[in-house]
Amino acid sequence: QKTHLKSICLQYQLYLLLNSHFFCLLKNEMGLIIFFLCAYVLKTAAGHCKWAHVLKDLEQIKTSKDIDVSLYTASTDEDKECQEPVMRCFFLETKVILQECLIKNCSKTQDVLNIWKNGNASLENNKLNSTTSAKCKECEEYEEKNFTEFVQSFVKVIQRECK
Repeated sequence: QKTHLKSICLQYQLYLLLNSHFFCLLKNEMGLIIFFLCAYVLKTAAGHCKWAHVLKDLEQIKTSKDIDVSLYTASTDEDKECQEPVMRCFFLETKVILQECLIKNCSKTQDVLNIWKNGNASLENNKLNSTTSAKCKECEEYEEKNFTEFVQSFVKVIQRECK
């Protein structure tokens, strides 16, 4: 599973800096400038899209020729209140792709596994919506599409979520 290594290293360095020199830094003008710059860097790092790793792995698998499955493909123009069920549907279908890759030993198995792990971790850690509207479709109600169309729709949904 991928981690946000740069962010973690930066946060750790800031922690050490602030922990050892916090009060000394605040006594002079340069210390205050450093403090505010560090706070700004952390704020911009926090604004990073939680689906960025999934999007990167989707780009890796979208041209795969050895994945040949039909998948329930959620609509890219669903209401905002249906966003969580739509994302869950895409990740459920990613599990189908993973099973297919494990059976056929396809070249993109690790990328598919990363999508599934990172996506499910993000869904569990950051609930998009605790309640689902009655008008939201179940995954099985969507049309089955081929792998290429599935990935294209998945990318569009994630890009919309990251805006």
